Amino acid sequence: MSIKELYEIKRIENSVAQDVVVKNHYLHRKAPCSFAFGLFDKTNNLMGVVMYGTPASSPLRKGICGPEEASNVIELTRLWVDDVVEKNGESYLIGNTIPLVGKEIIVSFAEIEKGHVGYVYQATNWIYTGLSKIRGNWTVKGLDKHSHTIADKYTAKELREKFGDAFTTVPRPRKHRYIYFNTTSRKRKKELLTKLRYPIEAYPKIKIDKEVVI
Repeated sequence: MSIKELYEIKRIENSVAQDVVVKNHYLHRKAPCSFAFGLFDKTNNLMGVVMYGTPASSPLRKGICGPEEASNVIELTRLWVDDVVEKNGESYLIGNTIPLVGKEIIVSFAEIEKGHVGYVYQATNWIYTGLSKIRGNWTVKGLDKHSHTIADKYTAKELREKFGDAFTTVPRPRKHRYIYFNTTSRKRKKELLTKLRYPIEAYPKIKIDKEVVI
């Protein structure tokens, strides 16, 4: 049987998706979520989750295709599929939910420090735009807030004045960055490609003992 015959994709509550990814995704933490979809088997067991949300970083939203397209950007923030699902389960879940998110520019990242390259994005024809910039995460000892939340509220100078030595900058690992233009219009896709501010690069591969893992 084909994967289409074995599974069904349905919109799920954001809270359900968050619970699943916190429990099963390798990062074990919540992420921005505007849309969430589940992959269900024929007995209605939830076997996979994909989440899409507005990127927390304003520079990222503006930086992909310019400030005029910033509100047209959404991020694939979490993807988890149970290991028992067929190997194309992830690409099936992504490919069938992208058209439902209502944004034309979708961005996602593959965590290099976790050994991820982003093969699922390569399999679904995303554009590879290289590595994310070298940045630092702002942290304040004793303040349990995400770095973007802190950055939206304070400047670095204000943080140093307010928190002193409790304020530090922690290096943020770089990630592989992928972009997908969610439009069936060839004219519009060409327009977005023209606006794209990142260079398009060849897909990365993992090299092990001079052999390339496909």
